Amino acid sequence: MSSPPPASLATAAEVILPLPVPRPYTYHIPDGLAARAVPGARVLVPVRRRRVIGVVAGLVAPEPGRDLKDVLAAPDAEPALTPPLVRLARWIANYYGTPLGLALRALLPGPLWQAGRPAGPPETGERVLTLTRLLPSLLEREHAFKRSAKRRAAYEAVEALGGSAPARHLVAQLKLSPAVLDGLVRQGLARFDLVAAPRDPFAGLSSPPPPILTADQRRVAEAIIAASPDVPTLIHGVTGSGKTLVYLEVMRRLVAAGQGAILLVPEIALTPQTVARVRGVFGDQVAVLHSGLSEGERADAWRALRRGERRVAVGPRSAIFAPVQNLGVIVVDEEQESTYKQGTAPRYHARDVAGVRARIEGARLILGSATPSLEALHLVELGRIRTLALPERIGARPLPPVEVIDLRSAPRVPEARGVPWSEALDAAVRGALERREQVILLLNRRGFATYLQCPACGDVRECPRCAIALTVHQTPPALRCHYCGHEEPVPIACRVCGKETQRMRGLGTQQLEHFVGLRFPAARTARMDLDTTSTKWAHHRILERVARQEIDILLGTQMIAKGLDFPNVTVVGVVDADTGLHLPDFRAAERTFQLVAQVAGRAGRGPRGGRVYVQTRSPEHHAIRAAASHSVSEFAAAELPLRAPPHPVYPPHVGLARFVAADEDPRVAERAAALVAAWLARANAERLGGALTLLGPAPCPISRLKGRWRWHLLVKAAEPRALGRIVRAFGARPRRGVVVDRDPVNLL
Repeated sequence: MSSPPPASLATAAEVILPLPVPRPYTYHIPDGLAARAVPGARVLVPVRRRRVIGVVAGLVAPEPGRDLKDVLAAPDAEPALTPPLVRLARWIANYYGTPLGLALRALLPGPLWQAGRPAGPPETGERVLTLTRLLPSLLEREHAFKRSAKRRAAYEAVEALGGSAPARHLVAQLKLSPAVLDGLVRQGLARFDLVAAPRDPFAGLSSPPPPILTADQRRVAEAIIAASPDVPTLIHGVTGSGKTLVYLEVMRRLVAAGQGAILLVPEIALTPQTVARVRGVFGDQVAVLHSGLSEGERADAWRALRRGERRVAVGPRSAIFAPVQNLGVIVVDEEQESTYKQGTAPRYHARDVAGVRARIEGARLILGSATPSLEALHLVELGRIRTLALPERIGARPLPPVEVIDLRSAPRVPEARGVPWSEALDAAVRGALERREQVILLLNRRGFATYLQCPACGDVRECPRCAIALTVHQTPPALRCHYCGHEEPVPIACRVCGKETQRMRGLGTQQLEHFVGLRFPAARTARMDLDTTSTKWAHHRILERVARQEIDILLGTQMIAKGLDFPNVTVVGVVDADTGLHLPDFRAAERTFQLVAQVAGRAGRGPRGGRVYVQTRSPEHHAIRAAASHSVSEFAAAELPLRAPPHPVYPPHVGLARFVAADEDPRVAERAAALVAAWLARANAERLGGALTLLGPAPCPISRLKGRWRWHLLVKAAEPRALGRIVRAFGARPRRGVVVDRDPVNLL
């Protein structure tokens, strides 16, 4: 590798643009920007007829005679990206076969890529009154304030607060007059400064954790601190064992030693309750990075971390790129969650990126789960991750017993009609309500009914843009597609035969809510799904009401299955455990096990104990049996052999990549998939010695999505390097309408 040119000759910058282009562009650096246009810095550059924000990859000597365009601006006083983060972006580009510009785009919040506002959203300021002249003696004060007792009181109030205080606090809290404060300034005793005040919607939230850890929690925390950071740690703790308290203790010790920390949580678990717990330990050192925040809030949080003003970052998958200074630990809570996988380029998995960033920066990596992914368990078996157990709940409370109800034969409540509602679950809910206890009901399918069907001709209303039935919603009434957002009125007659009555098939959370309201009219019910939590703080408002015991029955989709800790919940009902069990995806059983086991863990967290009722038509399925016994080892022992020979081999035994061709014309999509298949077969035979196993091409299980027809191919390889070579080769010469996803979490 050639050495960089001397500084006096390096008057050009190689700039990586956030575009799907394979190489950097070279620009001339004007003398006035030389101090700022350095590697890792954001710069504003012209590209054809527009302006774009890019990142400086390196400085070069310009080629003789080559006419270069100028860098237009370098808005930051220091580079936006540190060398470790640039290394991380290069790893993402290399591993996932994506252009480096798209990898870099993921590392910075969206507001910092806006060319129309290169500096990002302007920082908000707060007027602070600072004393500029000391009056140490009583005589000096008598002389200065002989005609103004109010001004003297204001001076001494600011002095008592350390010599400076926000003007807003002095006026609102101490009831000092703005005119009196202005008088201190005119007298030359004080000045007003405009101090940056980050927009923090979580300011004021705080929920201190218990002061004393349990013996098990202390043992795990000590083991993590004492061990080398080189090997990641998996905390395998049963639901209610207090994994979060262990994370916070390890983070507290490292932050006290001057290091920084990142805590990743699944998107649905990023509630104000979670943030309050972290702020209870770290106060205003916490910055939250989350797409639900405003642009200004996200930019302020990022700046505070980059400057080192805040040391702890909390957020979903994108928070793995937080510019935390002197990073000491990364925690990935609920590491098995599929929401850690990015759905658009670069299609990274935050858990895997966390492992690489920890290695680059010499930080500890902690994974936590009550139901670890089979990939994590496989790495434990290979010795690449150590595991520490939290086998008991706090207070030695037992895990709740689980009753599996066979919907094929169990007696049902006659009034339930299309709702699978057994007499056993009905009696349990009624008993809990009579004892003034709370109930959680899980149904992982939103809407009122799964689809609308004509009873005469059998026609099912489908989305005109996706090959999937429209879901019936009642509030407000509509047929909606959960994939592309298409919406249309609920028809009163069949579009094919004209028959007026339409029959709703299947079950969703809205219909369950309707039935529960009729069945238990005195109960206070709340529904928590994507439809009821789309606004800012909607999660918070619902969960606060549950915590105050203003809600008797909380029902919803998977977002109620994890992280909730309500001691008065004594009954948990899984209304239909089969909703995802038989999907055409090799992870269907694993997801069902994790979901049922996690929601079962919401019961019995208080002194009254609890019980779980799981309704299913597949009571003998190993995922249901293992969830009922709260046993990860039982599930892994049954599932892992099904992904190994003589069965079709799937992760964690092999690596996997998925190629998806999509087009509005089904023939174009099919032809593109066939061309990719031919290229893969040729590369496998000529360059890779047959190291790949190819499946397909075939139509995707959801064959049409958002107006585009879809075909896919799966590529398996026991050797990661072979998979990496094929992904990178495709990324270097991408085909229009075809995307590649390495380590996919969804095959639909």
